[in-house]
Amino acid sequence: MRNLFVRDEREAAVEQGGDRLAYIVLSYGLLVIVAYRSLVDRQASWDLLALVVLGGIVSVGYRMSRRALSRNALAVVGLTIAVAVVVGALVALGIRA
Repeated sequence: MRNLFVRDEREAAVEQGGDRLAYIVLSYGLLVIVAYRSLVDRQASWDLLALVVLGGIVSVGYRMSRRALSRNALAVVGLTIAVAVVVGALVALGIRA
């Protein structure tokens, strides 16, 4: 029952490519909606921004669990988190001042 559908490597690669493209479209689409709401409507869209961040965390977590994340990619993730924390702190301090 497990091998009900026979799939070859090409079919799996095409399916993964489609999933990757769908993830990119959704993530950047949500970021555009967040930017629009923030700049034009003056609304806070933390819920949508949290979806984008959560999608990235799930993706990295899955890759780490499968040991498919290289050291360079892990360094980029760590650097991105560090820069985001610094920028977030500067923005928060700038808003309060």
